[in-house]
Order: sequence, then C-alpha cells, then structure tokens
Amino acid sequence: MTDSAILDIPGVSEKLELPIHKCTLGNDVIDVNGFGKSGYFTYDPGFVATASCESKITFIDGGKGVLLYRGYPIEQLAEKSSFLEVCYLLLKGELPSEEDFATFKHKVTNHTMVDEQICKFFSGFRRDAHPMAVLVGTVGALSAFYHDSLDIHNEEHREISALRLIAKMPTLAAMCYKYSIGQPFMYPQNDLSYAQNFLQMMFSVPTEDFRTNDVLARAMDRIFTLHADHEQNASTSTVRLAGSTGANPFACISAGIAALWGPAHGGANEACLRMLKEIGHEDNIGKYIEKAKDKKDPFRLMGFGHRVYKNMDPRAAIMRSTCHEVLEAVGDSDDPLLKIAMKLEKIALEDEYFIQKKLYPNVDFYSGITLSAMGIPTSMFTVIFALARTVGWISHWNEMIGDPKHRIGRPRQLYTGPTKRDFVDFDKR
Repeated sequence: MTDSAILDIPGVSEKLELPIHKCTLGNDVIDVNGFGKSGYFTYDPGFVATASCESKITFIDGGKGVLLYRGYPIEQLAEKSSFLEVCYLLLKGELPSEEDFATFKHKVTNHTMVDEQICKFFSGFRRDAHPMAVLVGTVGALSAFYHDSLDIHNEEHREISALRLIAKMPTLAAMCYKYSIGQPFMYPQNDLSYAQNFLQMMFSVPTEDFRTNDVLARAMDRIFTLHADHEQNASTSTVRLAGSTGANPFACISAGIAALWGPAHGGANEACLRMLKEIGHEDNIGKYIEKAKDKKDPFRLMGFGHRVYKNMDPRAAIMRSTCHEVLEAVGDSDDPLLKIAMKLEKIALEDEYFIQKKLYPNVDFYSGITLSAMGIPTSMFTVIFALARTVGWISHWNEMIGDPKHRIGRPRQLYTGPTKRDFVDFDKR
C-alpha cells in the first residue's frame, strides 16, 4: 500500500490524502496532483521544493557532494571513461559493451558534418556577435535541414536526432569561434577522438599541419564529461518544458542553450575568470575578501558555493587536478590568475566566514582558468558548456517523450494584481 500524507486545510470539509512516492535515492515526494480539487494550489517560487518529473538519469546529493550519472559516480567516469561512452550511458541507461560502443561511435562520427547551406547562415551574423547568440540560431535552424527525423513519437527518429545533435554540436561550436575571428571553417576529421576533433576544428588552419596535444584533449574530454548532465537545472527544465509541447528536438535544445546563456547558470565560469582578472594580484585578495563579506557591497566572489551542493562540488576536485595538468602542459604553471585562485581557495577552506556559509570552490572556479590556458576566449566558455550539456538535454527530452504519463507543462501562479476593473476612456482618466 502506498503511504500517504494527510492535509487538513481550514475551511475545507474533507481532509486531503496525498500519495507519497518512494525514491531509490534522495527524498521521497508528496504527489500534489489532486491538490487542485481543494480549491488551492501549491506555491513554490523557483521550484526549490517541487519535483517536476520522474527521472532515472542523474542524481545529486548536495549535502554529501555526490553526483551520479545512471548510478555511476562522476569521479569514476571522469577518471576511467570517455565522454562518448558517457553519452551512451546517459542515453541508453547502461555502459556499452565494446561492440555496442564501436557501433555508437561510428554512428556519431557519421553525423559530424553539417549541411553546406548552414555555413551560409553565418554570414548573416555580425563578426562581433556573441557566439551563444549564433549557436542559439544555428541549432534551432537544424530542424529546417533534418526534418526527415522529426516524428517525436518514433523511437528511431528520436535516436537519429540525438546522434545528430551530439555529433554536430562540436562542429557548430567551432564554426562560431572561427567566424568570430575571421578564419575559414575546418571540417571534422573522423579519425580523431571527439575531443581531439573539436580542438582541431577550433585551432587548425588550412595552411598548416595540426597535431592535438594529448593532455589538452584529455582535459577537454573531462570538461565535457563533468558538464554532461546535472539533473533538473534551469536549462534542462527548459528543454523538458519546451519538449512537453511536442516541439522538435532541435528547437528544444535551442531553448536550452538560451536558458544556459544566463550568467547565473552557464556563464558562471566566464564570470569567475572576469573576477580573477578584476582582483589582478595576490596582494589585492584581502581587500576583495572584505568586500565579499560586506552585505552592502555589490561585489560577489564568483566560483564559490553552489545552489545544490552544500558541501564540496564533486566536480571541483577533478577540475582542479585537470587545471594543473593543462597549465603544466602549456607552460603556464606560474600563471598569475592560478596563483590568485589557489590563494582564494586556501582562504575559502580555512576562513570561518566561508566555512559557516559553506562557500566551497565549485567546478566553475577551475574550468574558466583551464579553458583560458587552452587558448579558448571567455566568450566561448558557455558554448563549450552547451556542447557538453547537449547529451544531458537530449537524454531528458527522450526520457520525457517516452513516458506515457507526460503532459504539457502548465505551472500555476499566485496572482496579486488588480481585481476586475472597467476600461476608462482617455477624456475621463
């Protein structure tokens, strides 16, 4: 028998019996579907205490600093797996056999190019347009080229669309960068790994041979893995909400990219790097720490604390070691920004103010420095985040569409505006 919560509302004659659904990890949830019959609705700004869906993809325990993809700890996946294998895991629910992975990798590789007409789209954008603006437009436009697989109720169509998105995002992301600096687009090289291919499309030119650095390729692969999914965050929820209307997957992912663009979400690592540059030198850290502690001062330390993690962000430790590997590989181990970051980290882990407020360094704290050391401009940081998160978005979209219980999203509101009033003509106002 399902457990129930009993709700007694003043003025309502019958008590409400609300089913309690059990989880495998985390918090059980009270089903409020029947709550509207009472004449009331629940009120939860930001949906901080509301489960918007049932999912089997990703689990986070913010208090303990745990992140699991399909049950596998992020630390194990970042160390032992590859991004493409993680893509298979998120999409399919299980780790692949060697044969299954080879087939999956071949399918992804087969879709890395984009239609040549898409190249012409870029000439319609200003060269100084933000790459995220360009990415939102070009990803949304994919549905105009690949409409042969847009039947969302057809499992084969959904799989083809997923493969196309995972395969083409690095190509489109690199094209956004190349266009911004006036260099020719570079075609994908399918004999390279996923991360190597992205780096060669970003940094190679037709006039020279290009050889990818193994350390940088591994770091990029790890960055993709760490950002592949993060449960029901703002952009993932946006993809699910857009998808609940029956919109095609390319439109839904474009909506997710738009949501990710916000500085409170995907732009955090970019903001963190700007903050380190603003501090400028180790000698200035004390002054900025005091500014951060002053509630009246608008300055905020970026890269510390997390809406979900009330303990150490499990991705941060992985990103920290990756950051050092990259800086050593490119010869920037004495990078002044890293020195500032390391001193800030030490203070955050020892200062009573940070400890009490649990403001631990998060993944954005290190990823911005790492990407910058790899030669990637700050304007591209969120584009790379979107590239990595695409597999998470499409996995959630696919899970939702395949759920026979899913319905179009329609949140309620607490209306506090004017009551009914009559229109008044100009001459009487």
